[in-house]
Amino acid sequence: MWNKFVFNYFNWEVMAQYLPKMVEGFFLTIQLALAVVVTGILSGLFLALIRAFRLRPINFIIILFVDVLRALPPLVIIIMFYFALPSIGIRMSGFVATWLSLSLVLTAFAEEIFWAGILAIPKGQWEASRSTGMTFVQTLVNVVLPQAVRITIPPLTNRTIAITKGTALGAVVAVGEILNQAQTGLTFSYNASPLTMGAIAYLILFFPVVTFGRWVETRFAWKR
Repeated sequence: MWNKFVFNYFNWEVMAQYLPKMVEGFFLTIQLALAVVVTGILSGLFLALIRAFRLRPINFIIILFVDVLRALPPLVIIIMFYFALPSIGIRMSGFVATWLSLSLVLTAFAEEIFWAGILAIPKGQWEASRSTGMTFVQTLVNVVLPQAVRITIPPLTNRTIAITKGTALGAVVAVGEILNQAQTGLTFSYNASPLTMGAIAYLILFFPVVTFGRWVETRFAWKR
């Protein structure tokens, strides 16, 4: 049984055959994850700053946008973008559909996290800054935002890691990332060794990210 297990999950001949494709999927996953992180975090911060102006009609739209995206599973959004939008003439590649979907989900969570950080700053900070002659925007950008960002680093790091691991959902729309390449190898080789390679690739990619996230949480955690 041990020999059968090794043959099915650690077949070196199969692994060597599909290694180039797995490497290709590995780097594509990195590109997709970086694109999601940059777009999602910057967009979430932008929406939180807009919300700080407390314009009711705009805030209502932002809250609705955020709540809808937080409620929908990322896979549903990916499928809608890739399969539903072409019916109204909007077509996009699987990579773009996955990037846009995961970025929107991260935007929604990042906005709520940044907004919670802004609300956590004591009102006296605002009043003291305004009393020195600083405008609302100057107070927000120079006084409130730096403190809010530091507060939000631990939860934002965790949420970012969780969402970027969703790049595996791109396999549903034929994005050639790690899982897609592993499934393709499984289909053609009738052997599960490509899936083992995929698991190893995800560990190589995300274990350092998780470790770095833990260090960031410890280094920048708000100490009262």
